Amino acid sequence: MTPLTALAAGRRHWVGLRADGTVNATGDDRAGECAVDDWTDIVAIAAGDVHTARNTGRSHTVGLRSDGTVVATGWNDDGQCDVDAWTDIVAVAAGWRWTLGVRGDGTLAATGRNRERQCEVGAWRDVVAVACGDWHSVGLRSDQTVVATGNDSRRQCAVERWRDVVAVSAGSLHTVGLRNDGTVVATGHGEACDVSAWSNVVDVTAGSHHTVALLDDRTVIAAGADDHRQCDLREWRDVEAVAAGSTFTVGLLRDGSVAVQGQRR
Repeated sequence: MTPLTALAAGRRHWVGLRADGTVNATGDDRAGECAVDDWTDIVAIAAGDVHTARNTGRSHTVGLRSDGTVVATGWNDDGQCDVDAWTDIVAVAAGWRWTLGVRGDGTLAATGRNRERQCEVGAWRDVVAVACGDWHSVGLRSDQTVVATGNDSRRQCAVERWRDVVAVSAGSLHTVGLRNDGTVVATGHGEACDVSAWSNVVDVTAGSHHTVALLDDRTVIAAGADDHRQCDLREWRDVEAVAAGSTFTVGLLRDGSVAVQGQRR
């Protein structure tokens, strides 16, 4: 089987991108979020980010094709999968009920729920990457500054002073950014923001209430909610990629296998 090269994790499912541009999805498929068997020429993936609660069982999955078009499957009650007309997209992100796409010119496309103003990204410029939490959107600009919109009840959108950021991720009530010196900055609620002592980080991913970092020695550290042992990653070695879901963490290992820690429920 063609090896995986990237991961994305959602509420109850996780997605893997293969080197040949096909996609694998595993987990709960109650809304069709795992219906990706016919996808081809995919270069990036995203899984709908959502916290674990009685009313959050369904999710969606998004794929970016090599030609800049986008495909989506799964829950679509708010139009979060209505991406068929998108073109010239270079990056994608998926929240609870909405989807974002970065165009080649640094502007954004958005579809889905906007009750918390998470889709009000039309004025953003020079964006190179995006992240979606439960109710907020985060954009990384080409000058390594960050912008955010949406629910800011726990200051999860307080990113205006961040500098030298090269990657962003968003959880339910927090936002994290990877700086170009390998340190991590965070804002929002809870122990998932306890990342100020981290160093030598090469990638960072936010689950609903936990944060996971991949270090340059290919080990992993985590902070935040650990009620399902989603942060118990000390024994992981030779990790190539990580993705944090709602209450679980997925890791792609050097030998092509996948490690999963926590609970998908």
